[in-house]
Amino acid sequence: MQTNFSLAQLADPHVAESEKILRKCVHCGFCTATCPTYVTLGNELDSPRGRIYLIKDMLEGGRPADKEIVTHIDRCLSCLACMTTCPSGVNYMHLVDHARAHIEKTYRRPLANRMIRALLAAVLPYPQRFRAALKLAKLGRPFAGLLEKVPVLKPLSAMLRLAPAAVPAVSPMALPGAHPGQGAAKKGRVAILTGCAQPVLDPGINEATISLLNRLGVEVVVPQGEGCCGALVHHMGREEQALASARQNVDAWTREIENGGLDAIIITASGCGTTIKDYGFMLRLDPAYAEKAANVSALAKDITEYLATLDLPEPARKPGTVVAYHSACSMQHGQKIVRQPKELLAKAGFVVKEPREGHLCCGSAGTYNIMQPEISARLRDRKVKNIAATGAAVVATGNIGCITQIASAANMPVVHTIKLLDWAYGGPKPEGLA
Repeated sequence: MQTNFSLAQLADPHVAESEKILRKCVHCGFCTATCPTYVTLGNELDSPRGRIYLIKDMLEGGRPADKEIVTHIDRCLSCLACMTTCPSGVNYMHLVDHARAHIEKTYRRPLANRMIRALLAAVLPYPQRFRAALKLAKLGRPFAGLLEKVPVLKPLSAMLRLAPAAVPAVSPMALPGAHPGQGAAKKGRVAILTGCAQPVLDPGINEATISLLNRLGVEVVVPQGEGCCGALVHHMGREEQALASARQNVDAWTREIENGGLDAIIITASGCGTTIKDYGFMLRLDPAYAEKAANVSALAKDITEYLATLDLPEPARKPGTVVAYHSACSMQHGQKIVRQPKELLAKAGFVVKEPREGHLCCGSAGTYNIMQPEISARLRDRKVKNIAATGAAVVATGNIGCITQIASAANMPVVHTIKLLDWAYGGPKPEGLA
């Protein structure tokens, strides 16, 4: 794609990076076939190619975002299926992230939209606030139907409908400290991201991860001072808040690297993994953090990615359960992890089925199922239909957002992949399984 940025514009490193990305696009349109919003809505401007034209026009003209651009960028799930499909290597992720930051700086959203986005940014990344909000949601749930009738309040209705009926207790394993590996020979030392939303919605995911790794002889450290990875606010264009979260985590993990070394930083939510693996890029312009962030990104591993590197013993039991494996977008497109989760499940004695249209997003995408509830619901229902067609007894996936989204409509249990693996290798049976 030909570009016409001025030298003054290219002096901005963010613009210069976006210009390099834009020049790689050859207008081929392959991305439209795998874009969930284009497949659902059929509008060229709701495809990656259409959004690239809008972003190019906005950045090249050096102008503020307008309502049309914001509408179509907001509809993007950041599922990154387009990057898997693109034959030219267009880094759409970095381009749309820059566009969102530009929108946040130059566009004044309607009051209700601003307030809801501010609420999400102030609550979701903080476990204690999120836990309190979920408890308050019980009081508001009866009014979800009324809120849904007011267009600007539909996101509040979606929030209430997604909130679980009960909030699990805080897990003691989420507290800072070390969990030593079992056995005479120490096989590794890793840190684990506790996260923000996941330990509130399902603390059992990290519990299963720590327990399994400990039984395999791996020491697991929960570092002091880590917090939200920053993905939620990063995708909302709140770049300074996202970078502050990144720096906080880089500091926490760097202390552990210097205090005994780490073989990996284990991530159990693939949406977080995609962002943490990008810390090196996000903080590349910060001389105090660029090198440390790059080191952290290099150590970040999804739990299945790390387990695939270990010499696993024979499973304690081989359940034989038929499992529909849903590959989260952040797993297959963001991190390019496709083979390992399925192979680990099969080795553990599960019968793995892959749903049709596995490349399409389930519609969760961070806060997307709150801010874009209609499109999200259509994608969810399409995903659930394809999963049901596999005849599986349970759905396995590696992202808490997908678990929440699919479970809201599926007639079968939806569990994290690590819970099934923990069960096969001697841990407890996941709740909800027959």
